Amino acid sequence: MLGLYGRLSDESIYLRFFSPVPRPTAARFERLTNIDYLGHMALAALIGDDIVAVARYDAVDERNAEVAFTVEDDQHGRGIATLLLEHLAVVARANGIDTFVADTLPHNYKMLNVFAAAGWEIDRRFADGTVRVRFPIEPTELSLAAIDAREHISEARSMSRILSPASIAVIGASRERGTVGNAVFRNLLSYGFEGPVFPVNPATVSVAGVRAYGSVLDVPDDIDLAVIVVPAPAVAEVVEQCAKKHVRGLVIISAGFAETGDDGKRAEREVVAIARTHGMRVIGPNCLGLINTSPNVRMNASFSPVEPRHGNVSFLSQSGGLGIELMARAARLDLGVSTFVSVGNKSDVSSNDLLQHWADDPETGVILLYLESFGNPRKFARLARRVAREKPIVAVKSGRTRAGTRAASSHTAALATPDVAVDALFRQAGVIRVDRLEQLFETAQVLAHQPLPPGRRVAIVGNTGGPLTLAADACAGAGLDVPELSPETQARLREFVSNEAAVRNPVDLVAGASAGIFERALRVVLSDDNVDALLVVFVPPIVTGADDVAAAIAAATADAGERPVIACFLGREGMPEPLRNTANGRPVPSFAFPEAAAAALSRAADLADWRRRPEGVIPTLDGIDIDEGRAIARSYLHADHSTGDDADTEGLWLPAADAARLCAAFGIPVAQTYAATSAGAAVEAAEAIGYPVALKADAPTILHTADIGGVMLGLASATSVRDAYEAMERHLGAEMGGVTVQPMVPGGVETIVGVTHDASFGPLVLFGMGGTTAELLGDRTLRILPLTDEDAHEVVRSLRGSPLLFGYRGRPEVDVAALEDVLLRVGRLAEDVPEVAEMDLNPVIVAAHGVVAVDVKVRVAPPQEAFRRDLRRLRM
Repeated sequence: MLGLYGRLSDESIYLRFFSPVPRPTAARFERLTNIDYLGHMALAALIGDDIVAVARYDAVDERNAEVAFTVEDDQHGRGIATLLLEHLAVVARANGIDTFVADTLPHNYKMLNVFAAAGWEIDRRFADGTVRVRFPIEPTELSLAAIDAREHISEARSMSRILSPASIAVIGASRERGTVGNAVFRNLLSYGFEGPVFPVNPATVSVAGVRAYGSVLDVPDDIDLAVIVVPAPAVAEVVEQCAKKHVRGLVIISAGFAETGDDGKRAEREVVAIARTHGMRVIGPNCLGLINTSPNVRMNASFSPVEPRHGNVSFLSQSGGLGIELMARAARLDLGVSTFVSVGNKSDVSSNDLLQHWADDPETGVILLYLESFGNPRKFARLARRVAREKPIVAVKSGRTRAGTRAASSHTAALATPDVAVDALFRQAGVIRVDRLEQLFETAQVLAHQPLPPGRRVAIVGNTGGPLTLAADACAGAGLDVPELSPETQARLREFVSNEAAVRNPVDLVAGASAGIFERALRVVLSDDNVDALLVVFVPPIVTGADDVAAAIAAATADAGERPVIACFLGREGMPEPLRNTANGRPVPSFAFPEAAAAALSRAADLADWRRRPEGVIPTLDGIDIDEGRAIARSYLHADHSTGDDADTEGLWLPAADAARLCAAFGIPVAQTYAATSAGAAVEAAEAIGYPVALKADAPTILHTADIGGVMLGLASATSVRDAYEAMERHLGAEMGGVTVQPMVPGGVETIVGVTHDASFGPLVLFGMGGTTAELLGDRTLRILPLTDEDAHEVVRSLRGSPLLFGYRGRPEVDVAALEDVLLRVGRLAEDVPEVAEMDLNPVIVAAHGVVAVDVKVRVAPPQEAFRRDLRRLRM
């Protein structure tokens, strides 16, 4: 602290302490350097070992605290005070403080701007020569949006420094051909990097004719990016040297870190800690490198043997070896690349950082991802949802199975597999998920070169019946429509096609059709207003050349407007040359088989459908008592009600009556529920409810209660209730745990609504068709929080069984609006009461008017550390 204040200018001292003292007195330093973590708290920002900024609050009462900031002069304007304010507010809220107060001098514009830009509602009062600023620190949509905007700017800028450096050092550059260090250095030279490239190798005087340096510290010029290709044990020392050289970013190609085990993980964390302490971002380790084909950069800082062609597709690959094949595949398909990044172990930079950069990058039009894991799935969902509105995102996510699943303790947990969670994330975010790498490229070809279809109606034109039939079947199977062309279009086609031709759709021009006939037919079909996309299927006959037909397709695209045109040259991979130069300037993607073409077009249509849907809002829900809900959950964690012991990390299941109380705190309708531990108490409960009633064993850890005789329905008298209780007690013994008594609920459509926590994704809301067959049918879907009104609207319509809610085969329609409301309330509960680790509402019976949850199971546990939108931080 003495060092910080010693470096402050006189003006900064004056603005901080309202007096021109050279530094604080000893008494003031005593206060400035001591905190109690509750009413008096401070956070420091460091660069290396130096404190460069401090933010602190001092409580003036239980709810209000004075806040003050000190930032070193040469760090002004970097957003440090704002970042410290965000973090300090989170700490203060956790300690019960809800309002910050600050006194500033009127001309301290920088500090006043920090408060104004934070997004909170600011109250300013001028008195006695100072401005008193007061603002509540609870997150608001405005404050969260401001945090998102600042995060986007900072992360995108940090990626730009790596992807568009002015100078590069290759540390570990080698003279020996066939080595990674040699390949990286030569690729940078041969690809024509626009800035200087410095080889660093203490064992040689030059590499590829370029003077080498013994250490990065010996390089006379500034260095923006260091590519590190040295053995793993030497990496930490090299990173320290880069820090002293003030290098801005690192690409660590070296392997031997987290992928090797615990020792490697520790070494990797050490390297990242050194880099972050000195303001450097890290790509890798254990990666292929990165490429930027922009004419202004021309950087191939990888050891890939494939030289990419410039284009508008940006790639991220978590696998280095797979990255080489990705680049080779793109080259074979003539798919132009903008940037390629192999993130390797993702020790620091991840897909989230790159999405922030690519969102603003004018040279990126399509984003392709190969992912093995998510660092922060909820942040990914938020970013991808924004980016996918403008730039398509296509992803392959490996690891579809869980190798060793614990025995599920609720229907929701049994149905919520990891891969279902990934599907939910991608679906909500508008990300196109594919299963295989060839599908990644097939989809990319359409998205990179053609507009999204305005609808799902496809016209198919070709010259052989069999492949056309396959194409029509493939389109239908992929959810596309192949409608009959209008009578006018058919009549115009009949004017010039062969008598043997079929013109309804698909249009079969027969094998003898010339290139001229193809072009005329395509132009006529594209004039039909009922056509949203065109698929041309060509089988090369003897009489007509493939390139001639490709030229005809290219010419006909002049009439396509904003509709996609794709081709299938049967058995031929890649784009025929004439399809590259079309009348409308858009290359026409070409596929070897019609099934691949139909599938790629369908994915483009899915994205178009997603973009046309409203984005949705998080609605305000009435009748919610967050404090009551939290109190119920936390009371069971502070002490185990059965033993008096503290609850362990696995938590415990709430009794049915308290689970119902928790639901009631969030306005979730639950059937009236009474707990009883004797036959007499069960009868009293039944009398209070009114007959008929249901009796259920109150054993929340038993998943299928009905299967073991733990449910008795339709009990119409005191005698039947008593007999049922005693029979159940004899059968189940101590495992019964008493009973719950509920009224019989009128019939309706049985659904399931639940909550489960995933280690990576956080809380997930599940919806499915419920009852005793919930797991057998597996008709369910998941959503990541927060839920919008559009999410709830889409969820209830997304299942195979959803027609049951809308009057299927003459059945009465049910109250879908009430069901959507329950989903939103369950989502809100999962967010606001993080102690709820698992929740099962099964069945939730949806009637013509209203909805009610019949069985409720809730497990509470100490909350996991969750992604917080109000707290910017790098991944750990």
